[in-house]
Amino acid sequence: MAKQAAQKNTKSMEESLWDSANKLRGTVESSEYKHVVLGLIFLKFASDTFTQRREELIAEGKEKYLEMKEFYNMKNVFFLAPESRWGYVIDNAKQDNIALIVDTALHTIEKNNPSLKGALPDNYFSRLNLDPSKLAALLDTINNIDTVGDAEEDVVGRIYEYFLGRFAAAEGKGGGEFYTPKCIVNLIAEMLEPYKGKIYDPACGSGGMFVQSIDFVKSHQGNTKDISIYGQEYTAVTYKLAKMNLAIRGISANLGDVPADTFFKDQHPDLKADYIMANPPFNQSQWREKNELEDDSRWSGFTTPPAGNANYAWILHMLSKLSENGTAGFVLANGSMSSNTSGEGEIRQQLVDKDLVDCMIALPGQLFYTTQIPVCLWFVTKNKKKRPHPENPEKEFRDRSGETLFIDARQLGSMIDRTQKELTKEDIAKIADTYHSWRNYTPSIPLKGEVGPDSPLEGGEGGYQDIPGYCKSATLSEIQANDYVLTPGRYVGVAEEEDDGIHFEDKMSELTATLKKQMAQSEELDQAIRENLKVLGYE
Repeated sequence: MAKQAAQKNTKSMEESLWDSANKLRGTVESSEYKHVVLGLIFLKFASDTFTQRREELIAEGKEKYLEMKEFYNMKNVFFLAPESRWGYVIDNAKQDNIALIVDTALHTIEKNNPSLKGALPDNYFSRLNLDPSKLAALLDTINNIDTVGDAEEDVVGRIYEYFLGRFAAAEGKGGGEFYTPKCIVNLIAEMLEPYKGKIYDPACGSGGMFVQSIDFVKSHQGNTKDISIYGQEYTAVTYKLAKMNLAIRGISANLGDVPADTFFKDQHPDLKADYIMANPPFNQSQWREKNELEDDSRWSGFTTPPAGNANYAWILHMLSKLSENGTAGFVLANGSMSSNTSGEGEIRQQLVDKDLVDCMIALPGQLFYTTQIPVCLWFVTKNKKKRPHPENPEKEFRDRSGETLFIDARQLGSMIDRTQKELTKEDIAKIADTYHSWRNYTPSIPLKGEVGPDSPLEGGEGGYQDIPGYCKSATLSEIQANDYVLTPGRYVGVAEEEDDGIHFEDKMSELTATLKKQMAQSEELDQAIRENLKVLGYE
C-alpha cells in the first residue's frame, strides 16, 4: 500500500514539473525548454548524490577527504565544487543573474568530471534569456524532489522518461526522432535478452535502448558489468541528452567523441556487437549524394542501398557490426518489408537468400507519439544454427537454418488515451515467448509463459506451433514463393473462428425462421407505407 502511495506521489511530482515547465512558454520554445528542465534535474541529482556521499565520508570520520574528487568518483559519484552544488543555486534563485549561476554550475561539473565531456548544456540558460522569476519557480519545484531517497524507485530516471515522452508528444515530428516508446524498447530487449556482451545502437537518440538493456539485466539478476555499451548520435542536442540520461543512471557508455553521422563518420569502425538495438530515422531521404559511399565495405556482398531512402543502408550497416553469433533488433517503417524501389527488393532478397532474417513482427498502429506511419520490427542474425545458449548452458538455440518466424501483432495493444496505444506487459510477454519458444529452447526444456489454447508454446516441435492469424515459421521456399515480401500477414493467414457448438442443420433452421419473420415484417411495413401515401393523395 505504501508503494502504491509513493507511485501516486511521484506521478503528482511529474505533473507538477510539467506544469512548471509549461510556464516557460512565451519566452522559450517547447523544443528548447526540454533541455532547461532536464538540465536542472541532472543538476539536482548530481548534487543530491554528492551530498549523500559527503555525509557518508563524515560518518566514517573522513572529513579531510571531503574536497577530494577521488573519494566521490570511486563510488560513481560526480564531484561538485561549491558553486555547482544545488544549495548554492537555490540560495541565489531570486537573483537576476540566476541563469548565469546555473550555467556556471553545469560548466564546472563537466570540467571536474571528464566522463561528462560534451554532455551538459554550454551557456544554455544565459543564451535563452529566461525570465528570472519563471526560472526561480521551476527551481523551487525541482527543489522538492528527493532524487536519491529510494534507489529502487529510480525517481530521476522516471522523470527523465516521463519528460522525454511528454516532450515528444508536444513537439510533433521532431520529437520522435529521439524518443522511442518504452513498450517497443521493452519488447526488443525481451526478445534479444542482452545478458552479456557488447550492445550497440547506431542512432541512439536519448539512450533509451541502453537504459532498457541495463534494466533487463538487473531484472533478471544478471551482472551489469558483463555489458558494454556503444552508440552514436547525429544531433548535438540529442547527443547531450543521451549522455545526461546515461550519467543519471550510472551507465557507462562509449557514444563516440562527438555527435556525428553514422554513415560518414563511423566512430566504432572495428566494433563487432553481440546485440544491436535501434530505431533509426524512418525513410530517411537523401542520406548520401548519388556517388558517395558507392563501394563502402558495409555493403560488401549486397546491392548498394539507394540514395533516396536509408532504410536498407541502416540494415546493412547494422549487419556489418554484428559478431558471428550476434542478433540485431530494430524498428523500421512497414514499407521496408515489401518495397522494390531502387534496388531495395534486391537487397531484401539477398538478406533472405543468405539466411540472415530471423524474425519479422508487424506492430499495431498508434504506438509512436509523433507519427502514424505503420512500423515493424526486424530481427537479423549471423547464426541460426544449433548452439549453446550464452547465458544458460542447460538451454540451446535450436537449428532454424532456412526458416524465418513471422508474427502479426497488429491486433495487440491497448489505447491509453484518445490517440495513443501501447503494448501491455502481457502483449510483450506473448510476443517474446513466441520467439523464444521458436528459437531458443530445446524440446526437453520447460518453456516460460502460460500454456493454453491461444499460446504458441503449446504442442508442436519443441513447444512451438504455428497459430493462424498470429505466427508462422516460414521456409525459404515459402518466402521465395511470396516474391521475398516479408510482411507477416502474407504468411500467418487468418485466425480460425471458434466453433460455437451448434450443428449446421440447427443453425440453418434458426436462420431460416428468422429470415421468414423479417420478410413478413417487411411486407407489413410496405403495406403501411402504401396506406400513408394513399392518405396523402399519392397512389
